[in-house]
Order: sequence, then C-alpha cells, then structure tokens
Amino acid sequence: MLKGALAAVGVAFATGLVSARAVLAAWNAAAFRAEDPATALQGLLGTSEHTPSDAVRLQAPDDAENAAAVRVTVEVDLPNVRSISLIASGNPYPLVASFELGPRAEGFISTSIKMAQTADVVAVVKTDDAILSAAKRVNAAAGRCVG
Repeated sequence: MLKGALAAVGVAFATGLVSARAVLAAWNAAAFRAEDPATALQGLLGTSEHTPSDAVRLQAPDDAENAAAVRVTVEVDLPNVRSISLIASGNPYPLVASFELGPRAEGFISTSIKMAQTADVVAVVKTDDAILSAAKRVNAAAGRCVG
C-alpha cells in the first residue's frame, strides 16, 4: 500500500499534476517558525484562543521511550473537524504538526513527534463552530541515557 501511495505521488510530480511549489505554498512558514505556542496558533488559525474540551481525546505516553519519536493520537467525536494541530510547548518551535482534514474525513490523526524536553503536548482542533483543545504532560527525558 505504501509503495502504491509513493508511486502515485511520484507520478503526480513527474506529470506535473502536483508541483513542489504548490505543496510548499500551503506550508505556513511563519506559524511553524514561531517560538511560542500563542504566536504559532495566531499565525495558523488566526487566533491563539482555544477551549479545553472532553470531546478532544489526546493519547500520548506519560514517559516517552524515545523523545525523537513520541507517538501521539488525537480523536474527536464532533462534526466538521477542519484541522488538528499539535503543539509541543517545550520545543524551540512548538508547532510540530498540523493536519487539514477534508469534509468527509473523521476527526482522527496518529503520528510521531519530536520533543526537546519534558513539556505539555497540546492538540488543537478547529471545527466549523469552535477551536478546542486537550493537553497532556509528557516526560521526554524518561528514555534518555544519563551518564
């Protein structure tokens, strides 16, 4: 399946259906280069305000075995989820991922993120009606060798 997906992307680039410029144009450089979560969210969503909600379920380990690959899953049981973004508040550039979802997509993402230090991981979900969030503290130093 992965080979097929990569081949399709390769064909799209080779035939000119998708250009690297078009893909990179959608990347919000200012938000991803922001050095604090509020500025990152302002650049990404137009506001830094978000409301904690039980409708957003964030799963991440209490103690990361490997701070370079911390598994994070976000599930949202709400209609019209437009995007799910991840903030690692202790990172030099805290916005680590943002997923734009199509109109028929379920509110679900699962990915790995890199954490610079123990900090809160925050999932920020944009729907048609609100910007909601959930947070969890992750000990990123747990899997490191200290000597």
